[in-house]
Amino acid sequence: MSKQKGRLTVPTDIDMIGETVRIIDYWGGDAIRDCDGTVMPDELKSLDVKKYATYYTTRKDNDWARKNPDEIQQVYIMSQFESASSDELRISIMKYIYKDLLQPNTNDDMSKWWEVIDRTTGEIVAFEDWSYDEATQEVVIRNAIPFHAYTVSFLAYIIWDPVHMYNAITNDWKDEEHQMTYDVRQPKTQAYVIDKFKRYLKENPEIDVIRFTTFFHQFTLIFDEQARESFVEWFGYNASVSPYILEKFEAWAGYPFRPEFIINKGTYNSQFVIPTKEFKDFMEFQQIEVSKLMKVFVDATHEAGKEAMMFLGDHWIGTEPYGKYFKEVGLDAVVGSVGNGSTLRIISDIPGVKYTEGRLLPYFFPDTFHEGGDPLHEAKVNWVTARRAILRKPVDRIGYGGYLKLALEFPEFIDYVKEVADEFRELYDKVNQVQPYCVPFKVYVLNSYGKLRSWGAHMVHHAIPYEDNYGYEGYLEALSGLPVDIEFISFDELLERQDVLDTPGVILNVGDAYTSFSGGEYWKNEAIVTKIRQYIYQGNGFIGIGDPSAYQKEGHYFQLYDVLGVDKEVGFTLSHDKYNWDEHEHFITKGLPETLNFGNKVQFAYADRDTTVIKTTGKSVNLAVHNYGKGRAVYMSGLPFNFENTRLLYRSLFYAAGKEDQIEEWYADNYNVEVNMYPSTSSYCVVNNTYEKQEATVFTTNGQTHKVELEPTEIKWFTV
Repeated sequence: MSKQKGRLTVPTDIDMIGETVRIIDYWGGDAIRDCDGTVMPDELKSLDVKKYATYYTTRKDNDWARKNPDEIQQVYIMSQFESASSDELRISIMKYIYKDLLQPNTNDDMSKWWEVIDRTTGEIVAFEDWSYDEATQEVVIRNAIPFHAYTVSFLAYIIWDPVHMYNAITNDWKDEEHQMTYDVRQPKTQAYVIDKFKRYLKENPEIDVIRFTTFFHQFTLIFDEQARESFVEWFGYNASVSPYILEKFEAWAGYPFRPEFIINKGTYNSQFVIPTKEFKDFMEFQQIEVSKLMKVFVDATHEAGKEAMMFLGDHWIGTEPYGKYFKEVGLDAVVGSVGNGSTLRIISDIPGVKYTEGRLLPYFFPDTFHEGGDPLHEAKVNWVTARRAILRKPVDRIGYGGYLKLALEFPEFIDYVKEVADEFRELYDKVNQVQPYCVPFKVYVLNSYGKLRSWGAHMVHHAIPYEDNYGYEGYLEALSGLPVDIEFISFDELLERQDVLDTPGVILNVGDAYTSFSGGEYWKNEAIVTKIRQYIYQGNGFIGIGDPSAYQKEGHYFQLYDVLGVDKEVGFTLSHDKYNWDEHEHFITKGLPETLNFGNKVQFAYADRDTTVIKTTGKSVNLAVHNYGKGRAVYMSGLPFNFENTRLLYRSLFYAAGKEDQIEEWYADNYNVEVNMYPSTSSYCVVNNTYEKQEATVFTTNGQTHKVELEPTEIKWFTV
């Protein structure tokens, strides 16, 4: 039996009655839940714990979907780029798309809702110059220009819910009926679903929490012809469309809709693409409409005496917890998958809800829980990384999901979850509602999305990094557990708000050139460049990672070249010799290993003569610092997450802020060890973030120090 109880949700299933009771007792659970593919047993509905019911507004009613095929959910998709070799070109629009996932929408006006584009010129091909062959699923272009490339943007019905497809493939479900999706935004389906939901509430009085999974629109998830994921965009709006919705958007926006607003040259407006005005308008429209309809379901839940919880995933598009309209919905709680510290902060920082819950990993699915699998290792890594963030801003609950029967085959994992649950409850009791110590300056993260994408930059989902991007996502993971007051700001805010940089601090700009995170074309705006230069010149800091301020203009690639003291060679200045390659010892690398991991992204960065170079790889700068007026800048070519780099970023923040003399306060000299201090309780903890024993000298305040020895992953608490 667990030494404590509460704040833990346990998954159950119809054949896991006795096992669920035992695990609740062993882990100290106080809630149970069903999952996709599982059923909550009637025998457990009288158990003295909270009962969560996973509720789907958009699927699990194929009869309705079949009877109303015009209100099946839709997605915008684009064909492959195809080049013409004559004046006629046939484009197979479903090429490389899983045939059981999508079905082209030929019911609505193709001249309005489909679009054929000459991708060599960017011009729209007139409707009279193309037609659709439904038998072969080909668009036939007449009067094509030979050796020009063309694409087709088209609406398609989602005839198999992508998450259900993923779960079916992952779990190898046999003879499982494909769950179809229906569009709750459309009046007929909306009335039916709301009535059905109200009946469900009356028929299930024993359910305490409705766990909406989620609301109305699935994030963009497309599978190829071999049932492999071919496009995944956790923030994608492609599947939030239909002629009904788009006509309402036109009335709201005051201008005609184009498929290209969603398709955007085949990028599908992924989070890495700078959002256009039209796409920002569409996102805002969807947030307004989705929030209004969410409130209908939430109000019905409250009228039935139950709590409304939203899962931050699956059909979450348009909910935008950091957007302007979410707080008006009245949700009681948000639960989301915790893959690491930054994903925990996505959940725990959400404003306007009564409590938050983190679903820890691994999920109890056979992709991890199989013979030869190592769920224990995944659980350990997951907990230690999430724990750093919990000590800064905790979720209120934790839980797990999936098939309990699979987890029970791994007794060491079961024992470890008990340890995690007990430690979480202990930490929560100490740090909940307690404001932790923060460094004496503000940290601003600057990109194209600002607050809307708080903590979510640079990742696929559930903390999975893109292979080509792991050198960037590390800075957010590091920040998630550091004692910093952080604000996510956008380039638009720099232009629109006078107060956006009204606090002394350090700006971070991180990402590949021309992406939404680095900023791309925003850096050609002299007002932005001038405002940031002035802020730094007056005594503040700037840290650029990767391609900060990158936009080729007026002889420079980094538009803050003068601030950074670093630029990137892109081939135009090869004839200019560059001599500043000598490495120097520096404050920001004190106590760190000689070799640091900067990832594999940026090459050919070079330093000006008055820049202090700290680390290089061949003839490319990895780490450098530079003075700018009273301010300072730090350049890094990349920052994958590890504890050495976390300490590097922490020291860089103090240096850039001009406060390096204040760093040895609530600080440990061992980069594997971190200190969190809580002024209101006059307490602090020293944390070993590794699975090895660690020793450290801890700096408290006023120059006082003491030695600490820590067992693997141990946390020791002290009174000030």
